[in-house]
Amino acid sequence: MANIPHGGVLKDLVARDAPIQAQLVAEAATLRDLRQLCDLELIINGGFSPLEGFMDEKNYNSVVETMRLADRTLFPIPVTLDVSEAERDELDIQPGRRLTLRDPRDDQALAILTVSDVYRPDKAKEAEKVMGADDIAHPSVAYLRNRAKDLYVGGSIQAIQLPTYHDYVDLRFTPSELRAHFKKMAWRKVVAFQTRNPMHRAHRELTVRAARQRLANVLIHPVVGMTKPGDVDHYTRVRVYQAIMPKYPNGMAHLALLPLAMRMAGPREAVWHAIIRKNYVPASAQSTSKGPGKNSRGEDFYGPYDAQTLVTEFKDELAIEMVPFQMMTYIPSLEEYQPIDEVPKGVATLNISGTELRHRLRSGAAIPEWFSYAEVVKALRESYPPRTKQGFVCLYNSGKDSIARALQVTLNQQGGRSVSLLLGETVRSELSSELGFSAEDRHKNIQRIAFVSAELSRAGAAVIAAPIAPYERSRAAAREHVVSSAGPGGNFFLIHVATPLEVAEKTDRKGVYARARRGEIKGFTGIDDVYEPPKAADITVDISQQTIPEIVHSIVLLLETNGLI
Repeated sequence: MANIPHGGVLKDLVARDAPIQAQLVAEAATLRDLRQLCDLELIINGGFSPLEGFMDEKNYNSVVETMRLADRTLFPIPVTLDVSEAERDELDIQPGRRLTLRDPRDDQALAILTVSDVYRPDKAKEAEKVMGADDIAHPSVAYLRNRAKDLYVGGSIQAIQLPTYHDYVDLRFTPSELRAHFKKMAWRKVVAFQTRNPMHRAHRELTVRAARQRLANVLIHPVVGMTKPGDVDHYTRVRVYQAIMPKYPNGMAHLALLPLAMRMAGPREAVWHAIIRKNYVPASAQSTSKGPGKNSRGEDFYGPYDAQTLVTEFKDELAIEMVPFQMMTYIPSLEEYQPIDEVPKGVATLNISGTELRHRLRSGAAIPEWFSYAEVVKALRESYPPRTKQGFVCLYNSGKDSIARALQVTLNQQGGRSVSLLLGETVRSELSSELGFSAEDRHKNIQRIAFVSAELSRAGAAVIAAPIAPYERSRAAAREHVVSSAGPGGNFFLIHVATPLEVAEKTDRKGVYARARRGEIKGFTGIDDVYEPPKAADITVDISQQTIPEIVHSIVLLLETNGLI
């Protein structure tokens, strides 16, 4: 028997509002902009049914406390639109105000939000209740604490259009489209496998086994929205999924992409995924995916069966079955995979962990055929070359040009990759000429350098950035941006130049320290502006105690230790 969507009706707002699309487009030209994408797309295409907008304070509080909307419908994750106080004032956001929500990539109007309320969330409670801990080691708590703005805006949405994509268009299905596809194919029962990681032979065996046990077809439904920082980029992953699809029997499996911004909220996330799956698939079971990893104490955020237990608790209300993730292992004597808990004691098995796989990709070591398919390995190697071909970023915190220039010459002599040097004064004149030296302008300058560095490093360059970076938050944000957005080039090293202030003043041939002492330069780091020593430098050097060649050699050794040269 086919499942009805969660809440009883699929809330396809694009179809609902199609008759008034022209009117909405005309109105949108007069409205101010707010931008959000992944959540908005799943609201307007029905993936988040029964939601018809971003949660108001009443529904938000109810979901945080009880995992239910105010009308008692099960919904475990807050779906909210965050704004700053400055945006609230600038856009005059208040109840009754109508605002255009635009795609930040192409500025196209996607929907109109009619504001119901503006409220200040309790982020500590949200982290504790939804993610299970107010611990910034959890990527979603880090996002909540460091990136989400202070106010939430609730309101109903009228849809203008879905976002436009230029990648994998044939694999992007709305819930209505996927339901229609399964109806056309006469698929009455579907095992859906959601993942944010590449797939290998074990995953193929796992999904086929689940389908065989339930006499079902297979939906591979990977997340291509926001995932965990450091995950394999979605372009590479989709190429991997496309390579593995022909390994299924013809007609057994279908690949469709899910534009979800994951929260990695463990048990609550699993229930949320079940609801999304119910909206996409008429009759389904689902397999779970991995959690966010370790907390700040080095322990798993969630127990191995927490997600399965919570979904099972609501199975009647969800009308969907949880398929437990079975650890598969390879048995050489049989040349096949089996669930690890079904292997007789004493039988030899083989496995490669995620850590070992990443090591083999970095080093260029062989990845055996029993673990993955040659086509999959080829796709991964194209995007993740060996460490000696990957880009990296060295950020100096003091703007010490002599070290940076010497390191550039040494790396050019080493060869193997291009070397880019971003000196503080050069960046100031070419990229940030309109910025001053206030704390906020200094922060913006470092983030611009991080952006440029990440783009160069992703392309395989060695980047030496030597601005004055006096603030811990700026350095931490730069590291996070490079690591999360530079792909295989997300190798970041902070060099702490810990030279005493008096030495810097004594060797200052330009006289800028003297001018700062006389008050001619305001906001000068170390004189009348704070300098925050790095808390997590990868290496610390001091030109009052070391020569420039010694410092450069220590940095080269750091890069060599990390396999980059």
